[in-house]
Amino acid sequence: MRIWTPDSWRDFPAAQQPLYPDAVALRRVEASLGGMPPLVSIGEIDALREQLGQASRGAAFLLQGGDCAESFSQFSADGIRDLYKVLMQMAVVLAYAGSMPVIKVSRLAGQFAKPRSADHEERNGVRLPSYRGDIINDIAFTSEGRRPDPQRMLQAYHQSTATMNLVRAFSQGGLADLQKVSEWNLDFASDSAINERYQSMAQEILRALRFMQVCGVNSNNTPSLHETHLYTSHEALLLNYEQSLLQVAEDGRHYCGSAHMLWIGERTRQLDGAHVEFLRGVANPIGVKVSDKIGDEDLIKLVTALNPNNEAGRLTLISRMGADKVEAGLPRLVEAITREGLQVVWSCDPMHGNTKSASNGMKTRSFDAVSSEIMSFFRILRQAAAIPGGVHLEMTGAHVTECVGGAYQVTEEDLAQCYTTQCDPRLNAQQVLELAFALAAEIHR
Repeated sequence: MRIWTPDSWRDFPAAQQPLYPDAVALRRVEASLGGMPPLVSIGEIDALREQLGQASRGAAFLLQGGDCAESFSQFSADGIRDLYKVLMQMAVVLAYAGSMPVIKVSRLAGQFAKPRSADHEERNGVRLPSYRGDIINDIAFTSEGRRPDPQRMLQAYHQSTATMNLVRAFSQGGLADLQKVSEWNLDFASDSAINERYQSMAQEILRALRFMQVCGVNSNNTPSLHETHLYTSHEALLLNYEQSLLQVAEDGRHYCGSAHMLWIGERTRQLDGAHVEFLRGVANPIGVKVSDKIGDEDLIKLVTALNPNNEAGRLTLISRMGADKVEAGLPRLVEAITREGLQVVWSCDPMHGNTKSASNGMKTRSFDAVSSEIMSFFRILRQAAAIPGGVHLEMTGAHVTECVGGAYQVTEEDLAQCYTTQCDPRLNAQQVLELAFALAAEIHR
């Protein structure tokens, strides 16, 4: 394999990249970003990689979730707080009912770029470039809005900085305190049978905490009761942005300072492509989305290229098959990885393979299909004597009606009530909590 450099990816075909009309402006933005502080530290990245190594051995579970795409217009402290709460709520259900440490990784502070199935979109005879996420262009269907603008990378960086500041404040400043476990429920999710189940569990946790306090264990002498770590992740799609935020450790390794964990999507995992070339050279934990379309040998080559030292915690394979394809598509991939003795974390993305059009034409996902794919994922991994190590969800703390089904009983007719996603439909807090209890039971088996 050829020698890697921070810009060696530029010699490879780069899928899903915008065509910036002003190359000089692009270079100026890249230089400006290159002088900015990283959003995450090398120590944090190394800590996550170590924890993911535990997940690969079945000693921890990866919970990765957040918005399908962050936006500039919907950015707010309340939105970040609500997503933080629902992630904490799901994590505590998994940790307590599932008897398993949970690694919390958000799709946050960088999930701005989105791959598209076509380079252009046409409406009423007008043909314009596709919307590729706020870091690249605008969702407004106008010539000006759809023009790729490198200045948007700077706005995405500054918004990510503000997001990281708030997340760290929540994690270290008391919101993550287990004494507040009964307060993490969102107002709209408070009146339901699922919430009653959660509150019952929360009271058990609080009773256990009171007993621990009697025994001298409290938040003052045990920081893990008072604070937590919420790591960040996003799809490393816009390579100009990712390269600009590289940092070099004392041992010479390169770390991408844009997030703790980065992943490669199904559309950009080509072995001879720029994304694989770039990410094989960074020391961050890496994820790769894989569907039933990948061949066994191609998967082995991909895993070997991204994790040549077979390091535990380095690579997460994120299965995104669809409930109707996972039984046929996943077993052969798991068997191939197991046969070769390759160290990976197996995670399940039950969202992307289950996207469909409702009768009114709106994109949606079925909660039942999401649940079904996860349960099949667990069963297939265990049958192959492998470890189901995590889940990867598009979810929100907002009171949305984007995915149908679940105990909240969202119907196709309900979709238009609160459908605010920038791209793909997300699970709401009620659906996430319901899924958490089902997952916890599966983990505890």
